Amino acid sequence: MTDVARAAAAPRPSPAAASAPGAPMTGAGLAITAIALALGTFMQVLDSTIANVSVPTIAGDLGVSADQGTWVITSFAVANGVSVPLTGWLMMRYGVVKTFVASVALFTFASFLCGISWNLPSLIIFRVLQGAVSGPMIPGSQALLISIFPSDKRGQALAIWSMTTLVAPIAGPVLGGYISDNMSWPWIFLINVPVGTVCALLCWRNMKSRETPTRKLPIDTTGFILLLIWVGALQIMLDTGKDADWFSSTAIVVMILVALVGFAAWVIWELTEKNPIVDLSLFRSRNFTLGCIITCLGYGVFFGVNVLQPLWLQTHMNYIATWAGLVAAPSGVVAVILTPFAAQIMSRVDARWTASLSMLAFAASFWMRSGYTSDASFGALVVPMLVQGVAMSTFFVSMISITLNGVPPSRIPAATGLSNFTRLTAGGFAAALTTTIWDRSEAVHQTRLAEVVGSTDPNWMKAMGGLSRAGMSLPQSVSALTRQFVDQAYLLATLDFFRASAWIVILLVPLIWLTKRSTGGGAGHAAAD
Repeated sequence: MTDVARAAAAPRPSPAAASAPGAPMTGAGLAITAIALALGTFMQVLDSTIANVSVPTIAGDLGVSADQGTWVITSFAVANGVSVPLTGWLMMRYGVVKTFVASVALFTFASFLCGISWNLPSLIIFRVLQGAVSGPMIPGSQALLISIFPSDKRGQALAIWSMTTLVAPIAGPVLGGYISDNMSWPWIFLINVPVGTVCALLCWRNMKSRETPTRKLPIDTTGFILLLIWVGALQIMLDTGKDADWFSSTAIVVMILVALVGFAAWVIWELTEKNPIVDLSLFRSRNFTLGCIITCLGYGVFFGVNVLQPLWLQTHMNYIATWAGLVAAPSGVVAVILTPFAAQIMSRVDARWTASLSMLAFAASFWMRSGYTSDASFGALVVPMLVQGVAMSTFFVSMISITLNGVPPSRIPAATGLSNFTRLTAGGFAAALTTTIWDRSEAVHQTRLAEVVGSTDPNWMKAMGGLSRAGMSLPQSVSALTRQFVDQAYLLATLDFFRASAWIVILLVPLIWLTKRSTGGGAGHAAAD
């Protein structure tokens, strides 16, 4: 958890101010406020997944390729990741309640702007804004939920928060698919407007008297600007590299140089700054360093697979967005069901065991998907998603526990902020790299297929003859067969990606056991202190 938990629990400046803000809520007020806070988390997580199945629809409507359409996903993810380091400073400077409510209000306004976007550049700009202002929403809702519940029901508060983070990924693809198929894609953003408005109003009305103490803190402006420069340059390079033919483009070379120089300058500045926006000294801890590496790689693979699968289903398996979303939904359902049981187990066993279990479950899910065929049934597509749900139920909490193990309580806020920044940024980079890797692999497979099956091949001639007898002209027959070649090449590229993903997460298991022993419940308690 971030600075917000400590801010919510910090002593009040005077006894008079302490009575009301410090007392837990009860009755209907508690229920209404808890629901409103949960909505804040729900909206933020929902918007990180709702666009996944809608990319082909958005791209087609705006007249761009599906690859360019993935900017809708990556721009939000990277902007959200970059904004996380600012969250602690904002909440200490302005208070948790004000910061959370302002974040929700700005997120709602940005969602409206996304809904009225007139072309891809405008949508990307508004998605960047949406991601940038959403940084405090998740940590803010978590801290405020803890503060309004009695201490003996703090576990119940965290359970509510956890459920919203698991339900939103289920609802995101399904809701996004349904809206894309039956309404129009702008509504995947416009539905946030009434929800966000109600959330902001209820939270402000019920919690404005519970504001946390504030104090003026210096902000590392130079560090933040350098962070924006190198992360932005690297993301632009990854997103535009394929279309610009990578390093044969001067613009791409300039971007990678800016990213490298900016990163080096940022590291040097943060290591010498008295009040750094990102405390890089945390990487001196073995658990923290390995935990961040494992989380970034594991989450990056998971995020990339979640971007690729609905894209493949819609562009090459003739799935509509709704059904592509329904394929993904079972993983979230399983995670919701198993999480309460997993939490009980993780409070008693070494988190390295549960983290290893999650990696092996991810690997099994990805490997099962590497056996998909061009005529795979809906049931065959769903089964691996059920296995993924097992992984989701233990992965995040286990890795938080491992990463924060050994971090002093006073540095927990900085540690959680940095770990979340690296994780979210890794997800944005993974989304950009996924489509590039996919297309390059498809090109290789298409070349190999063309070498094996040529115009003089008996099977080719037989297929051409069959299409001709069906009434197709020669150009139509060639076009139909070429389309099958492309679909088959993309299928093989997709299977390669799933297979490689399985091996990557398997290779992460030994890294887990290089960390020190930690109990699954430790991180949560530490974060809540």
